[in-house]
Amino acid sequence: MTDTTTPMTDTTTNVPPRLTRLTFHGPLSEARAARLVGRVSPGVGSVLDIGCGWGELLLRVLEAAPGATGTGVDLNGDDLARARADAEKRGLADRVTFAEESATGTVRDPADLVLCLGASHALSTAEAPHHTAEALRELRRLVRPGGRVVLGEGFWQRTPSADELAAMWPDAHVGEHLHLADLVDTAIAAGFRPLWVETASPEEWEEFESGYRSDVEEWLATFPDHPLSAETREKVDRQRNSWLRGYRGALGLAYLTLMPVA
Repeated sequence: MTDTTTPMTDTTTNVPPRLTRLTFHGPLSEARAARLVGRVSPGVGSVLDIGCGWGELLLRVLEAAPGATGTGVDLNGDDLARARADAEKRGLADRVTFAEESATGTVRDPADLVLCLGASHALSTAEAPHHTAEALRELRRLVRPGGRVVLGEGFWQRTPSADELAAMWPDAHVGEHLHLADLVDTAIAAGFRPLWVETASPEEWEEFESGYRSDVEEWLATFPDHPLSAETREKVDRQRNSWLRGYRGALGLAYLTLMPVA
């Protein structure tokens, strides 16, 4: 992740800014993104991005694969608007479509490359961790023969303690995620071979977590008496506490590059 913005100094700002300090909506560094794009973009003609957000990785693949076309699917209209604006700036608007729609049971055509980074829940209605297996079966359906899937999926780096679980999101439980080896086995059972297994580093996590809140923290420091400050402060403090006292060091994010078995 790279901070591509200047610090917020506009004292007329009336609402907290949203995620302007993040390049990727997840713990993904510039170096890892470049390596990933370099591995999966050669020969790609079509790309489908499930839960694309603002589509940064999708756009980078399209830049690296001249002539390829892409489709990004997400339910967040603000993120999609950012994606469309970025595509326009980069001269990619005629090669990519961003659709505000659910990915559950999607009828989108299979693609040469399918991206699903932190969005497996969008492909399944099953309870965790069973949604992972169901999402992988869906990804197997959505990738063309000989294609690639890049799955970004949470996993337990170690079993969290009761205190850590209590500090995480509501109803967090040990069975919510798989361990890395079990996650890879689940991908194999769904009909893939794992071409590349890698995991987000502590530095990537820290850049993401800090960048996720940095805009809002600066806004709170600048406008401490704003009518929205109390509610915003409570929310951001709860998020930070969930990370620092909860899933920091326990929750990992795996990036699996998968190829469907013929």
